[in-house]
Amino acid sequence: MQLYRSHVLVCGGTGCTSSNSEKIIAEFETHLAKNNLQNEVKVVKTGCFGLCAKGPIIVVYPEGAMYTMVTVEDVKEITEEHLLKGRIVKRLLHNDTHEDGTSKSLENVDFFSRQMRIALRNCGVINPEDITEYIAYDGYKALGKVLTELKPEEVIDIIKRSGLRGRGGGGFPTGLKWEFAAKQPGGQKYVCCNADEGDPGAFMDRSVLEGDPHSVIEAMAIAGYAIGADQGYVYIRAEYPIAVKRLQIAIEQAKEYGLLGKNIFGTDFSFDLEIRLGAGAFVCGEETALMTSIEGHRGEPRPRPPFPAVKGLWGKPTILNNVETYANIPQIILKGPEWFASIGTEKSKGTKVFAVGGKINNTGLVEIPMGTTLREVIYDIGGGIPNGKKFKAAQTGGPSGGCIPASHLDTPIDYDSLIQLGSMMGSGGLIIMDEDNCMVDIAKFFLEFTVDESCGKCPPCRIGTKRMLEILERITEGKGEEGDIEKLELLAKNIKASALCGLGQTAPNPILSTLRYFKDEYIAHVKDKKCPAGVCKAMMRYIINAELCKSCGICARQCPVKAISGEKKVPYVIDQDKCIKCGVCMEKCPFKAIFKN
Repeated sequence: MQLYRSHVLVCGGTGCTSSNSEKIIAEFETHLAKNNLQNEVKVVKTGCFGLCAKGPIIVVYPEGAMYTMVTVEDVKEITEEHLLKGRIVKRLLHNDTHEDGTSKSLENVDFFSRQMRIALRNCGVINPEDITEYIAYDGYKALGKVLTELKPEEVIDIIKRSGLRGRGGGGFPTGLKWEFAAKQPGGQKYVCCNADEGDPGAFMDRSVLEGDPHSVIEAMAIAGYAIGADQGYVYIRAEYPIAVKRLQIAIEQAKEYGLLGKNIFGTDFSFDLEIRLGAGAFVCGEETALMTSIEGHRGEPRPRPPFPAVKGLWGKPTILNNVETYANIPQIILKGPEWFASIGTEKSKGTKVFAVGGKINNTGLVEIPMGTTLREVIYDIGGGIPNGKKFKAAQTGGPSGGCIPASHLDTPIDYDSLIQLGSMMGSGGLIIMDEDNCMVDIAKFFLEFTVDESCGKCPPCRIGTKRMLEILERITEGKGEEGDIEKLELLAKNIKASALCGLGQTAPNPILSTLRYFKDEYIAHVKDKKCPAGVCKAMMRYIINAELCKSCGICARQCPVKAISGEKKVPYVIDQDKCIKCGVCMEKCPFKAIFKN
């Protein structure tokens, strides 16, 4: 085995790959060879580190120096200074450093030190395309223990006692779901993985599959043994090419090592796994629609009951969990259900991965114990709101969730607390908004998404969501009428109660939560014909402050439609009939004399 004095870990997740991390890796190989270091330093392509705002990220061990926002041009300096001469390149270090300017080790960086990584434990640590690295971190040890030491019912009991609940949105107890399927009469059964992940801004499952695909393969094999299934399917959207590629490589490697296929670990248990690509339909994240799509039909939900554990894929008992749920399973088997149950809250055990985006400094992936407050995530881990702006709301659960206002910043993040606030955990999207966001416009954005993604099977979703969107469009265009808010609320409640599947039932959540916490903004739009945040263009006006205007004419010269006029020593004015509300004048005014009203 080749031993190296240094390892250079380069993020190979989607975000960093789009910022040239592949070229950075190639450049490292070139410069290592030029300096005769190829036998001393190993370059490792990993999955996502999580701190996506600072990518591309490189971590050099054994020092643990974390370089951020690295370019191809920086590679020569890192190689010659750090790897050849032992001098850390301080200008590229992550700004979270010791007083002497040296980099803190990764686990002591504020962004990481407050996290607890279970599902993400190997992301940014191993090469996801090398099964031996996964095995070196106890990979497939849990599967070996299950097949050689435990009975199927004992495996299910462990998962039940751990308190693990589904991380895909519904939060149903995982062990209970497995038990329902296991109790069905013998015969063909299936294990499915939901890697569709259609929420805007969500990329948790994609990152796990890009950084640690074997953890999902191992967990699905364990699930197959527990319920008596010999076939599994991973349903993943085709828009995730890196995840698809690495998952396929991992499946082939697992088969080559005898960890998938016939007589695994020399037992009579056999389990195989296949990938099924989705075309990007949001509704196919719903379990019955997903299974319908795997069967080769248009992805539409089916009425329940019967539930998939009784009658699922091709009418056979089937369990479906999402990527993050499966990623927890091997660790629960190895460390015990009591260990997992000791993390989190009474009814929400373990950790949860969130994709944090929007108006926040440290966008990226975080994994926190259940019960961590929103304030800790936004300010201690996320680094707060950019440009000193005020936090306004956090959207959890994507189009199915709701908006949580600043008054609930100290609410613990768990299944029940979020539901009480009118939101939900969802798969883990967490979008942060500041004072410049219009909450009526936010509700419209998410409703536009669900209207577009509705499969059209049931009238409440097909027709009702369109009627709600029409009302919201009217309100944001300054044409809101008396009674519109009441109509919107009534429609939302009726659709929530009568839609066929989770997409339709949760589609009104962004509207209901914004009405609950930001009703004054709706009233301002309808009665005063004003958007308090200055976002809705139809109600927005750009005004020149006569006292601040220096009559320099810059705004007039920059206006694309010649809507601004004036003379020397006379304040300029904007013709509101001509103004297209592009905002160029306000942006270019050096005296800050133009404002939105």
